[in-house]
Amino acid sequence: MSSDATQKQTRARRKAASFAVLGAAAMLALSFASAPLYRMFCAATGFGGKTQVAKVAPARMGERTLTVRFDANVARDLPWRFEPEVAKLTLRTGQTATVIYKVANLSDHETRGVAAYNVSPEQAGAYFDKLVCFCFQEQKLAARESAEWPVVFFLDPALESDAMMRRVEEVTLSYSFFAAKSAPPAASAAPTRTMSEAAEKPKS
Repeated sequence: MSSDATQKQTRARRKAASFAVLGAAAMLALSFASAPLYRMFCAATGFGGKTQVAKVAPARMGERTLTVRFDANVARDLPWRFEPEVAKLTLRTGQTATVIYKVANLSDHETRGVAAYNVSPEQAGAYFDKLVCFCFQEQKLAARESAEWPVVFFLDPALESDAMMRRVEEVTLSYSFFAAKSAPPAASAAPTRTMSEAAEKPKS
């Protein structure tokens, strides 16, 4: 190969590498600029394990049965104890289920928290529908206050038609609470009841 041809090939490779670097930088900048749009996309499609919000339960149940596991985490700067009452549930697609998360403020002052949440595997997020969830609003607890927060959800029977869900037998719903720094929020969209109230409620 002649020296001219070698130089041309080298220049072409450098140009291609420069375009690749510029393209990567542009994509990175776009991802930061469009973060709100990205979050909206995730919420609408389940991409990244984001769950869905439903207003009504499905009219029918599906045929498949899956296990849903529940995970709870708290950031180090939030003095809360936070855990689900059960580690897992087994249910059919389309079946509405309720799981209670128990939470307690371990400090001597009021604290506020905001929940981040997702579902794994990621493709299951598009079919995990919540009817009631404490994660829709910032939550607050008075000093040493305890509460029980419900999550009402179902797995959309439509997942049975998704080839990517064919081998999925287990789904994990994960919550992580972080300290909130904002002003006092509006009333929570999810009903809550204290642990003492739950203890007084007669069992059926």
